[in-house]
Amino acid sequence: MKDKRVLYVSSEVIPYLPETEISSTSFEAAKMVNNQGGQIRIFMPRFGNINERRHQLHEVIRLSGMNLVINDLDMPLIIKVASIPKERMQVYFIDNEDYFKRKATLTDEDGNLFLDNDERAIFFAKGVIETVKKLNWSPDIIHVHGWLASLLPLYLRNYYGNEPLFKDSKIVTSVYNQSFDETLDSEMHKKILFDGLENSNVKHLKTPNYAGLIKTAVDNSDAIVIGGDNVPEDLKKYIEKLDKPVLPYAGKENFSQAYQEFYAIHVLP
Repeated sequence: MKDKRVLYVSSEVIPYLPETEISSTSFEAAKMVNNQGGQIRIFMPRFGNINERRHQLHEVIRLSGMNLVINDLDMPLIIKVASIPKERMQVYFIDNEDYFKRKATLTDEDGNLFLDNDERAIFFAKGVIETVKKLNWSPDIIHVHGWLASLLPLYLRNYYGNEPLFKDSKIVTSVYNQSFDETLDSEMHKKILFDGLENSNVKHLKTPNYAGLIKTAVDNSDAIVIGGDNVPEDLKKYIEKLDKPVLPYAGKENFSQAYQEFYAIHVLP
């Protein structure tokens, strides 16, 4: 992995949010590549329950100031950055007052999904891509973790399909068992179509449930990682039918070696 560029896009990363399979895997994978001499960038949402003072987040003025159009509304993009202690790794945070100020991640205190999670996912995907463009940093691999990040492959392959910076980038999506039972806004697919995408691009999002989001992500990915041992059965069957490299679930003991070999054999040119 020496000198390879890997972009990690995750809905959660430790130490900024509590430890889960997604947050710990996102951190450990980036750490592995970093320790092997690779170049990494990590992006996640700046949820309002992240303690900015404790983690020393600060705004990057030169990267902020852009407006992203979400469902015909201009939404200001704010970029913040922090360094993970002792690891020499920087994390970029996608922020917006309307979408990420609330002191929670994806659900309210009663466990109900926020009504604007669909727009937050669109904003996050476009915000990451626009920021990487500003950094003028061309990744060899883009590895996506968590359903809030699941629209990134769709936007990268379609909305930004002619962007030279990503011409040779390979997209990997990790599929986890951290799902939800509800659906996002039923108008979600229309908000994506507003950006000029085709109906065929949003076929799984007419009913925007967890399976639909993940199917959309893997359809637009080059390779897939099974990130948990209890991934929904319908998703497993769907992924098996795709003619794409799949890394079966590798526990924490075999994680590092499995990722290295998968990247080297099935993802990198």
